[in-house]
Order: sequence, then structure tokens, then C-alpha cells
Amino acid sequence: MKSVSVIVPSRGGAGRLPTLLQAFGNQQTAARFDVHVIVDGDIDKSEDVLKGLKQEFPTVDLSWTVFPENRGRVAALNRGIEATSGEVIARCDDDLVPAADYIDIIATSHGEVVKGLVGLCLNRYPETPYSRAYGKPRDQMFREEAYHAPPSERWIYWHGNSSARREVMAEVGLYDPRFRKYGWEDVDYGYRLFRAGVPIELEPALETEHRVAATTTEIRALRALHAGTAKRAFLEKHGLAEPPALRGIWGRAVAMASTLQSERILGHSARLVDRILPAVPSVVGEKAVAFLVESGGYAGFKYPDRARSLF
Repeated sequence: MKSVSVIVPSRGGAGRLPTLLQAFGNQQTAARFDVHVIVDGDIDKSEDVLKGLKQEFPTVDLSWTVFPENRGRVAALNRGIEATSGEVIARCDDDLVPAADYIDIIATSHGEVVKGLVGLCLNRYPETPYSRAYGKPRDQMFREEAYHAPPSERWIYWHGNSSARREVMAEVGLYDPRFRKYGWEDVDYGYRLFRAGVPIELEPALETEHRVAATTTEIRALRALHAGTAKRAFLEKHGLAEPPALRGIWGRAVAMASTLQSERILGHSARLVDRILPAVPSVVGEKAVAFLVESGGYAGFKYPDRARSLF
């Protein structure tokens, strides 16, 4: 059974880390594992929380790195890879709640067969108008698409609950610092694994509870804007073709709206949608959210300089 190093990128995670560490304290496994948290700029006394958790959970081999300022998800992940020594590297975002067999499944799955292993997130939404109208229905669609994806497309799902052998990741290399904004650093890594001949498997037993961050239309639309920018960087990096032009009445409307979208305008529109969601039929609410998410994503792709915030 291989040893596992869990790397946890974290920013503003003081309220989430106790739940995560309790989950690692409850692991039922004979495998040796350690947890390394990378605090990407300590804005909420996360290091103090980690010091307390190290005392509270003495059976967990816990260590951490604190960046003096926000350097981004990629820098945090790469630091975690370099700071650990386990035979398997598992990325676990700080808003996940691993089950008691999480480490055991990872340690045993990376035995004889070389692979990249992904567990989908069991997204737990608070009861908000956004989650009812858009979050939960879209999440179900995403899960169905993921489990029906052919092997040649599973790299798309490499994300915050994934693992591979250290020697495999050493061959593929570190996460790409070009992905400084929100998103696609993980998709890029999955694609690089795929190009290196490493099969990606989705393991249902590794589905992990996820306390979702996108709980409003405003948060989701802003992330879509940044993800659109990152998607463009990904396609340009690998010389892949742009997606076809948007067509149909809906597509043309999304494209037209994208010419006006910015973080400020998108935020204002999304807050308005969040206010009206409780008062409109669910089908209308779903379309309203989808329109902002899609036009925001398209704006980020077509006009990448509009994504300015840092995550």
C-alpha cells in the first residue's frame, strides 16, 4: 500500500479547515499519509487555526506553508507537491469533507496500474434561490455527463479531488503558472496527463462531500467570467481550436450580451437576478442564471482582460 501526501490549497479557509482535519483524523487506513496545507496569503488567521488543529489531531501528520501574499492556486499546488514526499499525491481542496475510507481507497487504487484518479464532488448547497433554480439541476447534469464521458474525455474532470503517483506527476511536471486567474489549471493538468498516456478514471467510491463556494448567481457568474479567460489560455497553449460560434436565438443573445459584460456589470446584473429568483417560476429563474453564467463565460473567453479579480 503506497504512502499518500495530501496537498490542500487554502485561502480564507479558517472556518473550513477544522472540518477537513477532523475528516482526516477519522481516517480508517493502514496507509501512511500526511497532510500539507498551503495558506495562500493569511487573511483570516488560518495559521493560528492550523496550530490548534495540530494539537487537536495528533495522529494526523499535519504541516503547512504560509505565503505572505496571495500567489494563486497554481503556486499553492506546486508548493504542496514540492514540500511533500508521499508516493501518491492527492489534491484535496479545503471545502471537501473526505469519508473515512478516502486515504485507503487512494493508497490501494494506485497500486500496479498507473492512472490518474478522480472523485466527483457531492455538492452540498445551502437552500438558496440560486441553488434551487440553477445549482442543483446543473450539478445533476454535470455528474451524468461525467460518468458517461468516454476515456478520451475524462481529463476534463481533473479537479480538486484527484490523485496520481508522484513519479507520474514528476514526469508531467508542475501546474502551469500561466493559469493565475480562476480555473482551468486543473483541466490543463488533466489534459497533460492524458497526453502523456496516463488514463484518467472516475472512481464513484471517492465521491466526496463538497461545501460549495458558489451559492449565489453573483459568485457563479463572476467565476464563469474568469473561467472563460482561463479556457482561452488553455486552448492557445495547446494549439486547440476555438469552439464554434454561438448560434440560434439563445446563442446570439449570449454573444451580444458578452460584449457588454465586465465584472462590475455582471455583478450588478447577477445581484438583481438573485433578488428576483424567489418570485419567478423555476424555469424562468434557471434561464436567467444560465444567461448570465454563459454570457459571463463567453465574455471572459472573447475579452480576457475583463477578468481582473484575484482568487
